[in-house]
Parts: sequence; C-alpha cells; structure tokens
Amino acid sequence: MFKSLSPATRLGLLLVGVLLACLLFMTLNVRAGWAFTLPFRGEKLLGLLLVAYCIAVSTVLFQTITHNRILSPGIMGFDFLYLLLQSLMVYSLGSIFFSQINPSLKWLGEVFIMVGAMCLLYYWLFIRQQRHLHILVLVGIILGTLFRSLNAMIARLMDPVEFDLLQDVMFASFNQIDSTLLGVSAFLALLVTLFGWRYRHALDVLALGNDQAVNLGLNPRRLMMLILIAIAVLVSVSTALVGPVTFFGLLVANLAYQLAGTHRHVYVVPMAVGLAAMILIAGQAVLEHVLSFATGLSVIIEFIGGLFFLILVIRQGRR
Repeated sequence: MFKSLSPATRLGLLLVGVLLACLLFMTLNVRAGWAFTLPFRGEKLLGLLLVAYCIAVSTVLFQTITHNRILSPGIMGFDFLYLLLQSLMVYSLGSIFFSQINPSLKWLGEVFIMVGAMCLLYYWLFIRQQRHLHILVLVGIILGTLFRSLNAMIARLMDPVEFDLLQDVMFASFNQIDSTLLGVSAFLALLVTLFGWRYRHALDVLALGNDQAVNLGLNPRRLMMLILIAIAVLVSVSTALVGPVTFFGLLVANLAYQLAGTHRHVYVVPMAVGLAAMILIAGQAVLEHVLSFATGLSVIIEFIGGLFFLILVIRQGRR
C-alpha cells in the first residue's frame, strides 16, 4: 500500500512524524513549568533541526556529484580536520585557556578554517589542475588520514588533564548546542538553501552522469564546484555545532531514496531532512526524558549507521 502513494503524500506523512517528534520533545515529562520549559527546549529543538538539515542536505548533494550511495562528506576529511583543530588548541593554549575561549569566536574560526581549507583544495585540484572528481575524493581521503595521524601524535604529547578535556570534544554531543550560534548558522544554511532551490532541476540532470549532463546543456564542472562549496559550508556548520558525525548522513540519505519513491531532489532532499530531524528529535527526547541520559545519542546513531554502512558495502559487492 505504501508503494502506491505519491512522493508528495509520502513526504506529507513524514512531516506528520516530524511534528509528532517535536511535540514529544517539547511536552514529555515537563516538571519545571511551561514558562521555563518551552524557551529552553525550543532552543535545543531549533539546534537539532538545523544540524539535521545540514547533515542530510550535504550528504545527498555529495552522493549526487559522486554518483555513489556509500559515500558521505566525511570521507573528505572534515571530521579529522575538526579534531585536529581541537587538539592543536588544547595543546597550545592549555585546558584552562581552551575552556575560556569565546564560543562564538571559536565557532567562527573553526568554520572559516574548514571551509577555507576545503575551498583551496577544490580550487587547486578541480579548477587549476583540472583533475577528475574522483582524484579530489582520493586526495580528501589521504588528507583525512594525515589529519588523524597528526591528531593521534598530538594527543600522545598531552598531559592527562588536557587529554581528558580533548575526549569531551572528540565526540558529537546533541545536548550541548550553543543557542547563541543558531542565528548565524541558520543564515549560512539559508544561503545554501537558496542556491540549492535555484539548481534543483540541474541536480536531477547531474545525477544522470556527466556525459548526459553535458549533452543536455549543463556545465558539470562549474556546478560541482558550487555544490562542493555548499557541502563544505553545511558540514563545517554542523561539525562546529555538535562535533563530528560520520555515518548519520549516510543512513538518512539512503533511507530517503528508498522512502521517497523517486530520484528527484525536490522530494529526496526534504525526505532526508525529515528523516534526520525525526530521528534526532525523537531519539533525544527518549534519551533525556525516558532513559535519563543512560547513553549518548551520537553513540547509538553512529553504531546503527556503521552497521547500515556495512550492509550497503556488502550489497554493492554482490552486484
């Protein structure tokens, strides 16, 4: 019966699920009074929605330009670059000064460095050297390995207090989103949204393949460069807000293609965003108000996402 539903109807049902998850998050187990609970939980809800949007959209766009469903932007080394930045700051500034850094300045610096580094890499390989996108992905994998090795080396040089502080920022935390950063983060996400809406039909053409896109009058290299910049912005915003998340985007993007019933981005992208939002919000609500933080949401998501990734790899290998 579900297969007979149109993509718009499926998207509408998902929207109902997201609204129910938001209602559950805002109203479950209220003890401190509505005047305090609604603003407090409302800020956290907006943060979860923003992170879900950034992760879902960046993953779908990355899979579109690479034509591969088992890849995510994390393969380009974003996560390890973020961890390396944290290690360098903790090691050079010390645990006390690191804890006193203004969160807004820290967020701004992290986003600027990650976006700037990736844009320089894109420009050097994609524009100056005229290399293929697969070469760019391969270089990203190599750089990610380099960042991870440097991060491990710096961690060995730290004293136990600094290393303990570093461990707190190495894992994604959906419970500690700084509400003061939501405005500028939402603004950057809005810019990417305006860009994506403008090229929504071109994305469908690009998904057919580079040769088909050229035959249909599209400039794939220029469009892919713009998409890579948009991905860099979204991933940097998400990572700077909550920390590195590796497999979550992979999970929601592939589920979105299965549930949308179409490959058109005008349905797939909202479906991925809705799935990401529903999972994050409902999961955080259950962990906070039912399980009382018995475990971290990121741990559960990464575990399920990792298993899903293995299943995808095995299925690809059998074809």
